[in-house]
Amino acid sequence: MPARIRIEDRECPLSTAVSYVGEWWTILILHDCFDGYTRFDQYLENIGLSSSMLTTRLKTLVDRGILAKRAYQERPVRYEYVLTDFGRSLRPVLVALAAWRNAQLAPEERAMILVDSETGREVEPVVIEPVSGASVADPRFVFAAGPAAGPEMRERYRDRSAEPATEGVPGDGREGAETAAERLLGQGPGYASAG
Repeated sequence: MPARIRIEDRECPLSTAVSYVGEWWTILILHDCFDGYTRFDQYLENIGLSSSMLTTRLKTLVDRGILAKRAYQERPVRYEYVLTDFGRSLRPVLVALAAWRNAQLAPEERAMILVDSETGREVEPVVIEPVSGASVADPRFVFAAGPAAGPEMRERYRDRSAEPATEGVPGDGREGAETAAERLLGQGPGYASAG
C-alpha cells in the first residue's frame, strides 16, 4: 500500500526541494559539476554508476532543468552536461549541507573542507537574512503559509506569523514566558528536551 502524502507536504518547499536533490547520486553528480566536470565519461569514472544508470540520472537532471545537454562533437555526436542557472543556484545549498555535516566531525575527521581559493583559509558558510543580517538559524525565523498555500497548509501555519516572536525576551517584564518561536519549534517550557 503506498504511503499517504499530505496535501501540505506536496506544497512544502522542503519536500519539493528534496525531490530534486534528495538522492545520493544527484549530490554526487552536482558535486562533479561544481568541480568543472561536464562529460559523461568523467561522471562515469568519478561516481562509479553503471552506464545505463548514469544515463537515466543525467536525463532526470536535464528534465528537471538542473542540467542542460549540448553537443560538443559532431561525428559521432557526443554531449556534455552543463549546469543551468537553476542548477548553479543549488551550490550554496550543497555547500551548507557539507558544512552542516563537517560541523558534526572533529577537524581531523573531515575529508573535504571549504576554503578560500585565494588565501587557502578554511571558511564556514552562514545563511543570513539580508535585511537584518541575522543568521536564519535564529529561532525567530519560522516557516509560515505563503501566498500559494492551500487551506491545509494555511491551517497548519495559521498562528506562525500572527504574533511577534519577542515574548519572553529578558528585560521585557515577561521573563519565563514562552516565545512564539519556542512554541512553534517545541522548545519552550512544557516541551521535552531532545537530549
